[in-house]
Amino acid sequence: MMDNIGEEDGNIKNISGAERAAIFMMSLGEQNAAEVLKHMTPNDVQTIGSIMASLSNVSNKKVDAVIGAFVNTANLQSGVGVDSDEYIRKMLINALGEDKAGSVIDRILTSKSSKGLESLKWMDPRAVADVVKNEHPQIIAIVLSYLDSGHAAEILQHLPERARSDVLMRIATLEGVPPAALQELNEVLEKQFSGSGSMQNSGVGGVKVAADILNFMDGASETAITEAITEHDEELAQEIQDQMFVFENLLEIDGRGIQAILRDVQSEQLITALKGADDAMKEKIFSNMSSRAADMMREDLEAKGPVRLKDVEAAQKEVLAVAQRLAEAGEIQLGGKGSDDEYV
Repeated sequence: MMDNIGEEDGNIKNISGAERAAIFMMSLGEQNAAEVLKHMTPNDVQTIGSIMASLSNVSNKKVDAVIGAFVNTANLQSGVGVDSDEYIRKMLINALGEDKAGSVIDRILTSKSSKGLESLKWMDPRAVADVVKNEHPQIIAIVLSYLDSGHAAEILQHLPERARSDVLMRIATLEGVPPAALQELNEVLEKQFSGSGSMQNSGVGGVKVAADILNFMDGASETAITEAITEHDEELAQEIQDQMFVFENLLEIDGRGIQAILRDVQSEQLITALKGADDAMKEKIFSNMSSRAADMMREDLEAKGPVRLKDVEAAQKEVLAVAQRLAEAGEIQLGGKGSDDEYV
């Protein structure tokens, strides 16, 4: 979120979705907040937890605005209590369109009964790498395909370097897994972590999944893996590259989309990311801020000393992760058209 740039207490439009969630959770009390967190994804828990830790001196007006917005939203909801896979499918297709909804539907309905694989989402990347490192590369590919891209990238980073390109190629060429095989894998993992369950879906893998994972790798690892894949299969390497979303692609996003991204990005993170950007990218960002916010950002950028390339790449990937999350939620379009008349 842009650190209070242009914010007025009580104006819900100037509070990012993640910050609203954090404020609302803090207003629930420890026990109730803990119960809500149990139903969130690991990434959401980490995001909201970080914001909760950074909040201080939240005004009563802001809390009232957040709670009021929540009540209004809740009152408009329908279908509460419906436990139907078909209802979920229709709802997501209507919201996101059939293409975008496909992977989301598979993930949601699969996770309802996949305790073995699901448990990996909450594990430290190094621990997951230790669990799977001795498995066949095809098994590792299936496991990483099931996890969030950022988490999968961190796990891949902890695998032996010689195995990384092989695993990523298998992910890219994975065209689905027989339910029986996925069920067996889930049961094996469940025995390790205890519990029970069964798999219903097999929508994992593909070029896009491989590209998403590669997006989250650091620059050196990304280059090494891409070169290794190119040597083995140049056409596949190009397909993966075509699906990747890099920092320069932000230039293709419309103004409304850029503004949505800026609301969920920390100022310091954005400054670091822009240290490695060209003038066109900087102007794209500045033109979608208020003039005061843009002037402040330019001054901070000039005042910031030299930054390691590794830190710039990490900051840019964090900004891209926000963009991808918003795109998957249907809140922005990557490369779409829209209005440029809103400010953050």
